[in-house]
Amino acid sequence: MQFQNQKVADVFDAYPSQARDGLLKLRALIFDVAQDKPEIGRLEEVLRWGQPSYITPDKKAATTLRLGTHKQASFAIFAHCQSNVISSYANQFPGWDRLDGNRAVLFDSSDQIEPFRLRSLIEDALTYHLR
Repeated sequence: MQFQNQKVADVFDAYPSQARDGLLKLRALIFDVAQDKPEIGRLEEVLRWGQPSYITPDKKAATTLRLGTHKQASFAIFAHCQSNVISSYANQFPGWDRLDGNRAVLFDSSDQIEPFRLRSLIEDALTYHLR
């Protein structure tokens, strides 16, 4: 999938290759889930805190998802820590993933990305304000 924002593309290019591969896989999954959710409106990829972030600017349906590296893992998918996105995910799939509290799911390789489970987390974040 093409980048519409060159600054976001540059951030992905700067990640170490192992992290970049996993982050691109997560990025594709986010866009795939968004495509199946027309009620959220347009998905926009922007930079927040220097990380690729995913928002729904027209409908304001989502709580922001971010992708980036993590000090305890190669890379992670982050949700706003004051939302219940990560805790709901952890309750739905207890013990399946390594978490950083209520803010991130951690990965060391792209092989650890399980699309079925993560679709649930991404859908929850993208429709967060529609509940």
